Amino acid sequence: MKNSSDNVFRNISVKKQEAGLFGEFLDANDFSDLTRKAFTQDIRKFATWFSESNQEPFSISRVTVRDVTDFRKHLREEKEQAVSTVNRALVTVRRFFGWLVEQNYLSTNPAKQVKELRNQQLAPKGLERSEVRKLLREIELRGDVRANAIFSLLLYTGCRVSDLVNLELTDLMISERSGSVVFRFGKGNKQRSVPLPLPARKSLQTYLESRPSVKSQIVFIGERGPLTDRGIRSLCDKYGALIGVKIYPHLLRHTMAHKYLEDNQNDLVGLAQLLGHENLQTCSRYVQRTLDQLSDSIDKLNY
Repeated sequence: MKNSSDNVFRNISVKKQEAGLFGEFLDANDFSDLTRKAFTQDIRKFATWFSESNQEPFSISRVTVRDVTDFRKHLREEKEQAVSTVNRALVTVRRFFGWLVEQNYLSTNPAKQVKELRNQQLAPKGLERSEVRKLLREIELRGDVRANAIFSLLLYTGCRVSDLVNLELTDLMISERSGSVVFRFGKGNKQRSVPLPLPARKSLQTYLESRPSVKSQIVFIGERGPLTDRGIRSLCDKYGALIGVKIYPHLLRHTMAHKYLEDNQNDLVGLAQLLGHENLQTCSRYVQRTLDQLSDSIDKLNY
């Protein structure tokens, strides 16, 4: 794809030497075909914007820091492009103009001072309450006691799929008034005990009463023996298809974290202990608002 730059400035008002310089830039670097194509698209995007915004032909000697800054703003706010897409375009412009400085075509790089956008950390997304209700209803309608026990553990303890598939009968302590589960193989082989609320105890007790009689001490048994990570994910796929929502084990962990904080006045210490996190900073991401929550909040602004 050595000719990817041939039409980079097609239908764009441009000074005569610019297209040739961009071709030299590409040939001077050992870029893959995909990178050449991406760089070509980015520079074409910038040249088009420059010509239309400034009402003059695109010229490397006429590009200013303000142009690059305004181009960044144009991509993000007017074109509503993703932060990663905007940053890639900035990197392309910066590299091209950096090369122009190295080759003495320019004395300074106008893109050098323009910083890339920061990706705001948003809270990991969980299921909505209505989606959890749909999930539990579908399980009940099908009388799937094993699925009910599995999803109850995921939703009420926030356990990982590895916790689930390694769970043994002796790790469960269930009585009429209380109950807990021991996850012995958390990250870093750290063990933790998590209390079981009534709905989780009931679903587990019902499953244990109908659990196949096998030699294995693993709690959850499938048709071919102990249920595996793949088996849990297949179950998530099955019920996700039924309710029209993509479900995976870690999504339910996120769901539990959000609900726990919502119902317990943002108790990060308690959540960290339940999830097996030593660092509170790891749990603090759940205090961040989701993109939907931020959208709802910003819609309330009224000037």
